[in-house]
Amino acid sequence: MDIIKSLLKELAAEFNTTKKFLALVPADKFDWAPHEKSMKMKSLASHIAELPSWVAMALTTDGLDFASAPYEEKPIEKAADLIKLLEESYDSAKTELEKAKEDVLENKWTLRNGDQILADYTKYETIRHSFSQTTHHRAQLGVYLRLLNIPIPGSYGPSADDQNF
Repeated sequence: MDIIKSLLKELAAEFNTTKKFLALVPADKFDWAPHEKSMKMKSLASHIAELPSWVAMALTTDGLDFASAPYEEKPIEKAADLIKLLEESYDSAKTELEKAKEDVLENKWTLRNGDQILADYTKYETIRHSFSQTTHHRAQLGVYLRLLNIPIPGSYGPSADDQNF
């Protein structure tokens, strides 16, 4: 099995599905959240748009330390900005995956906050984690959209909004 080819195929599929969801995010609801403990829609959507970039980061670094590189949300003003960010994230991920050799996937990658280890993965596990995070957070976004009565596109088959059931 060619793991790199499989990862590229999954990356492309998740990108195409995610793009459909992000295109539906209404800018006038960027500050909306379904609950006080929930992320605001803009923060959630921009996080989703950035997640493919973790593939490139996994392949080009040995980790991330939030203590020395604090997270800064990218400026987003409209849904088109989300799509642009997603496309940039996808392009960097695809480029790095296409250059990667399979044996590098076994190398360690660590997520930390100073001395606190948040995740101790292989580069392969980091890539898979970014895919899982995309799926997880995209599902959250689907709930946000549903609560705003915005029809949901299918992810791994048709949604209830894609067909007449």
